[in-house]
Amino acid sequence: MATSQRLQSKLLLIILDGVPWRNWGRLFGNLEGWVQSGEAQRVRMRAVLPSTSACCYASIHTGVTPQVHGIRSNEDRFRVDLPDLFSEITRAGGHTGAVTHSYWSEFFNRFPFDLVRDMEYDEPGGPITHGRFHTMTGYNANNQMTPSDVDLFATLTMLCERHGIDYGILHTCTLDSMGHRFGHDCGPMDHACYAMDGMLAAFLPRWRAAGYEVIVTADHGQTDRGHHGGHEDLQQDVGLYYFGPARIGQEDELVDQLALAPTILSRLGVPIPETMKAAPFLHAPA
Repeated sequence: MATSQRLQSKLLLIILDGVPWRNWGRLFGNLEGWVQSGEAQRVRMRAVLPSTSACCYASIHTGVTPQVHGIRSNEDRFRVDLPDLFSEITRAGGHTGAVTHSYWSEFFNRFPFDLVRDMEYDEPGGPITHGRFHTMTGYNANNQMTPSDVDLFATLTMLCERHGIDYGILHTCTLDSMGHRFGHDCGPMDHACYAMDGMLAAFLPRWRAAGYEVIVTADHGQTDRGHHGGHEDLQQDVGLYYFGPARIGQEDELVDQLALAPTILSRLGVPIPETMKAAPFLHAPA
């Protein structure tokens, strides 16, 4: 499948919600195996403050802090009026796809989210060209209300193969929900990360074979009590795995989450808007 003539590469961003830095290296054996074989690079990334889900979603795509984009809690929901990955990539002639929580549609396409109109759409003129969303309506400690992750991975793969998207994002809340219920130092959490790693590994080689660079990371971390939002390594720091030809500057560096959006635009060859101030952390090989 050919890359858009206007873009220099294709890239998928996989967001596994709520996984602290310490759990990546010890519980994601497939990802670590690809690091050991040289097929992937891993670096530590620090989330914005507050390290709350919706705040991080908006920062990941706009490259600015919550204090600037205005999403300062999970209760703040509106169409963000700033340049973002979807808008800049489609403006450059690319096609985008999202398999995510409905918040992403509200922040970057239209607000409020209409369950019938917005659960699934294909809009050539929209910033999100192809959207497939879920809401987790009714979520609580006794019922996670999250789709199976293998279904989400398959849906993203469908968008890649059926529609030839240049940039796609997948976001799943399974591990965040498990963390809120059990904390991050227990048997159920160990198994949940193990299962996620296996499901992801079943699709990642297929994405790479289709010509996609892939970034796997989290929006924020989480404590042993299942909390995040504050200023602490466990709540803010996450792993970031990159599959592709570029090189991370230094593997021991701490990457700013605000650098994610300009880095992705630079890999696709899309102009970086002036609002995104952080320097890209991926560099073309020498």
